[in-house]
Amino acid sequence: MTELRPPQKDAYAMILEAIDSGLYRPGDRLVESELADRFGVSRTPIREALQRLETQSLLARDGRSLIVASLDHNQMSELYAVRTELEGLAARLAARHATEEEVQVLQDMVEEDRALVNDPGALARANRRFHKMIHLASHNRFLVQQLDLVHRSMALMATTSLAAQGRGEIALAEHSAIVDAIGRRDEDAAYRALRDHISVAFVTRLKLDAQA
Repeated sequence: MTELRPPQKDAYAMILEAIDSGLYRPGDRLVESELADRFGVSRTPIREALQRLETQSLLARDGRSLIVASLDHNQMSELYAVRTELEGLAARLAARHATEEEVQVLQDMVEEDRALVNDPGALARANRRFHKMIHLASHNRFLVQQLDLVHRSMALMATTSLAAQGRGEIALAEHSAIVDAIGRRDEDAAYRALRDHISVAFVTRLKLDAQA
């Protein structure tokens, strides 16, 4: 009888999630032995995961150490330029292809997230779920893959635009407008609403960084 083994933990996914959740921030040093202890895996898969993350530019070298990378102003601008267009396309395709159930999920998300308006960290996590839902509602697997890559790089930003005074309420109003356009099957309006939403978030983030 074949012995069933517990599934292997994915070191890459666990480290990526730790960066995305803010457990490790830009500039933090990642040490193989500490990561192995934290995640309960051997150092070999940790080493392989770190090499993969370095190849994807999510980690950078600081002497002999690996640290969580950070984005300079030019890199941030380039990232937002790509994100704005891809997110807009996702909204356009969602207006075309989303099921009624998916539209309802988006509407429910907007309503539920109102309770988080004074908690920037929780709202940021909810914001990622909201955008992910729009990506999935586009029903385009290749677009979803590209947006996943973009959002991984978003984790390298030290601040969230939702930390700005009043931004949470404005962002939720923008989310509501996006979902309304998707629900009306107005592709152009959905595209514009999401592009404008990302553009405002970018400007807000720049102002926060300038104040830091």
